[in-house]
Amino acid sequence: MTATAKSQGPLFTRRALFTLIWPLLLEQTLSVTMGMADTLMVAGVGEAAVSSVSLVDSLNILIIQILSALATGGAVIASQYLGRRDEENASRSAAQLYSVLSISTVAVGVVCLLLSRLILRMVFGSIDEDVMRFAQQYFLISAVSYPFIGLYNGGAALFRAQGNSRISMLASLVMNVINIAGNALLIYGFSMGVIGAALATLIGRVFAAVFILHNPLRVQRFADLRPRRRPIMQILSIGIPSGLENGMFQIGKLCVSSLTSTLGTSAIAANAVANSVSTLANIPGNTMSLATIPVIGQCLGAGEKKQAQRYSVTLLGIAITGLAVTNAALFFLMPEVVTWFNLSAEASAMCTHVVHWFNLFSIFFWATSFTLPNALRAGGDAKFTMSVSIVSMWLFRVILSYIFVLQFHLGLTGVWFGMFIDWICRSLCFLVRFARGKWMEHKVI
Repeated sequence: MTATAKSQGPLFTRRALFTLIWPLLLEQTLSVTMGMADTLMVAGVGEAAVSSVSLVDSLNILIIQILSALATGGAVIASQYLGRRDEENASRSAAQLYSVLSISTVAVGVVCLLLSRLILRMVFGSIDEDVMRFAQQYFLISAVSYPFIGLYNGGAALFRAQGNSRISMLASLVMNVINIAGNALLIYGFSMGVIGAALATLIGRVFAAVFILHNPLRVQRFADLRPRRRPIMQILSIGIPSGLENGMFQIGKLCVSSLTSTLGTSAIAANAVANSVSTLANIPGNTMSLATIPVIGQCLGAGEKKQAQRYSVTLLGIAITGLAVTNAALFFLMPEVVTWFNLSAEASAMCTHVVHWFNLFSIFFWATSFTLPNALRAGGDAKFTMSVSIVSMWLFRVILSYIFVLQFHLGLTGVWFGMFIDWICRSLCFLVRFARGKWMEHKVI
C-alpha cells in the first residue's frame, strides 16, 4: 500500500500547528523589534551612521540570504525524510548540511575581509566619505560573523524540520538580547558607535550558533561530516536554485539601493527606517513562511498531497489575516513611530509616505509573493520559484524603479512602487502554479 493509502487522519493537528507556529511568531517578533532597537541605537550616532549600517546590511542580507538558502535545502530534505519516518537519512542530511554551510560561510567571510573596501565601492559607488568609513568598519566585523549566522540558520532550520520551533526561538532570544545589551554597553557606555553595533551583533551570533547546535539531528561522528555526493546533491537541488533566487533578488535590491543612494542622505535614512519599520507588519507573513517548509515537506514526504494542499491554503490564509491586522495598525501608528528614529523632517515625511503605501499593498500581495512559494519549494519546485522571482525582480523592481526615479522623478516613492508591481507579478505566477498542482510532482528524496 502507498503512504497515502495508509494515512490515518491529519499529519498536523491544530495543537501541533499551534505548537509549531507560536514560537516562530515570537521569534520573528523578537527579531524585528530588537532589530528596530538596533537601528534606533545606531540612529543616536547620526544619519551618516544610520546610512552606513543600512547600506552594509543590504549587502549582508545578500550574502546571508544566499547562504541561508542552503539551510532551506537541508530543511526540505530533512522534512521529507522525517515525513517518511527515515530518521537515519535525515541525520545524514543534517551532517552534510553543516559541512556545506561551514565551508561556504568561511570562504565568503575571508573574501569579504580581504576585499571589503573594493566590494563597497563596486556596490555603492561614490558615497560620502563619512558614510564609507562607517560602512567599512561595520562590514569587516560583519564578515567575521558569517560562519556563526550560517550555523545558526542551519541548526534552526533543522529544528523546525522536526516541528520544534521552540529551540530556534530561544536561540533567537539569546542572540537578540546579547545584541541589544551589547549595543547599550558598546555604543553608549564605551562610545564605540558603529563598531560597537557590529561587535554586539557578532557576539550575539556566536552565542546563538553554539546554542542551536544541540540538535537531535546533530552530527554523531566526525566521519559523518565527510562530504557525500548523494545527500549534498539533494540539498543543492533545492539550495542552489533558492540561493540563486535569493542572490539575484538581493543583487536587484542592491541596485535599487545604489539608486536610492543618489537621492541623498535623507532619502537613504528614510529608506533604511522604512525598511526596518515595515518588517513589523511582515511578522505574520514571515512566520507562516517558516512554518510552511516543515509542514508541507513532511506531508509530501509521507505521500499526502491532499494534506499538503490543504495545509498550504490554511497557512496562507493565516498569513493574509495576520498581515491585514499588522499593516492596518502600522498605517495608523506610523506618524508616531517615525518620531522614534531621530530623522530630519524631510526624511520623516518620506518615510511615512512610503510605509503607508507599503501597508496597502502588503495586505493583498505579500503573502502570495513570499509565503506561498515556500510551499512550492517544500515540494522541490525551487527552479520555478527561482525563475519567476529573478525575472519579476529585474523586470519590475529594478528596471521600473530606475524609470520611475530617473524619468518620472518620483524619488523614493518610485523605488517602492517598482517593488509593489514586482509583488503583483509574483503573486499571479505562484497562484497559477499552486492551483495546477505540478509543484507536488517532483522527486526530492
